[in-house]
Amino acid sequence: MTNSTFDLTGKSVLVTGGNSGIGLGMAEAVTKAGADVCIWSRNEKRNKAAVEKLKLHGQKVFSLECDVSNQGQVEECFLQTVSLLGKVDACFANAGTSWLGTPFHKMTLEEWHAIFGVNIDGVLFTLKPALAHMVEQGKGGSIVITSSLSAKFGMPTGEHYAATKAGVTAIVRSIAVEYARYNIRANAILPGWIETNMTAPLFDNDKFREKTMKRIPQRRWGVPKDFGPIAIYFTSDASSYHTGDSVVIDGGFSCF
Repeated sequence: MTNSTFDLTGKSVLVTGGNSGIGLGMAEAVTKAGADVCIWSRNEKRNKAAVEKLKLHGQKVFSLECDVSNQGQVEECFLQTVSLLGKVDACFANAGTSWLGTPFHKMTLEEWHAIFGVNIDGVLFTLKPALAHMVEQGKGGSIVITSSLSAKFGMPTGEHYAATKAGVTAIVRSIAVEYARYNIRANAILPGWIETNMTAPLFDNDKFREKTMKRIPQRRWGVPKDFGPIAIYFTSDASSYHTGDSVVIDGGFSCF
């Protein structure tokens, strides 16, 4: 393949949860590759900082303040995104929230719904208008959902989180089958242990860091930029026959 295979000039990309962590890593990569980008997040201050960083690559970059668990906000933000970008070729449903650390037998319904509201309902609310838009455009597109290794491994005190992350891999497979006729592909990304704001409390625990590092063959934590290449690939036409998959990016953790 030549570098032109991954030239994203003319592509328009939406990244939810795109102002930090994995989302920002993906947004920066596709912007560098030539795509115009709109990021969504609830934190307006971080949105502005992310936009300033991404604009350095010379592409059109926008941000919208959006709570993906609020269907009305999502629908309005998607309309604004299309207005700003002109279209959406790739939608990265990356926004998510983490587990709360309550033993399962003590977990409240409120805690359960707090995770599902973002990680499952937020995916539903985001992908409904995205898929409708791609179908109407008639030019296909790429749907990517950020899952987690907790979809495959046990997550003590995180059953609600794990359930949502396993659930989105099933959603991806079904979308891949249902929307293949429209040339729309759908895939999931399963990160391992990545240094982000969400995982910061764990990485501050010396015992956790020591025990976990021993299980990572590459002997380092993942960082947001590790997700840039896969974001470029799934946005590009190079992935035109790649759908219904769950791609693990974990430094070898899951196979050791």
